Amino acid sequence: MTTSPAGPPEVPLVPAVPVAPGGDHETQEVAGLAARLRDHRLSSRLTLEVAAARVGLSPAYLSRLETGRRQPSLPVLLGLARAYGTSVSGLLGETVTEPDPVVRGGAIEPGRAGGWGYRRAGAPGRAMQALRVHVPPGVQDAVVRVHPGEEWLYVLQGRLKLTLGERVHLLEEGDSAHFDSLTPHCIAADSSSGVELLFMHTLLQSPGGELCLGGGPAAPHH
Repeated sequence: MTTSPAGPPEVPLVPAVPVAPGGDHETQEVAGLAARLRDHRLSSRLTLEVAAARVGLSPAYLSRLETGRRQPSLPVLLGLARAYGTSVSGLLGETVTEPDPVVRGGAIEPGRAGGWGYRRAGAPGRAMQALRVHVPPGVQDAVVRVHPGEEWLYVLQGRLKLTLGERVHLLEEGDSAHFDSLTPHCIAADSSSGVELLFMHTLLQSPGGELCLGGGPAAPHH
């Protein structure tokens, strides 16, 4: 009877790219992947043995990845990215384009529900979201909202009626408010022409995100 040498087992190969027609074990190498794996390990100052142990691989298997004789599965790529302090995109050589930091102004079109108007004033996908909001005059949705996050608003035009808990605040042009969204709150216009706001919040991609600013369009998450 023979026994396997001690050490972490090799991870079975799961091809990350389509199998080439030449044979069942041939895979098309992601361009430059093997060299990037080696470069990231060396820049992290890790030996083959140490890096392999962190990811649960054998040094021999990691060596084959770095020489292009094997293609890593996605779980292996994730483990190596964590070990080297980078991302899977970085290992694959993909470049991530930063969003444009400039958001151009424009007219605010009223929405279908209640006439609330929205225009994004910040880049999407950030932890903090910014909107320009027009709240029309007349009877407003009286539902009081409570949800996680923080909110900040600044009155550009008109007068705002802001209800926070048991207190009602009237904000004039140039006034602002910053509050915890777990405080029950309601926003309404208190002037005949409505009110225009700069509105910022930290509630990102939440199922209740569209509930705070009236019943308006669901496009901007809040």
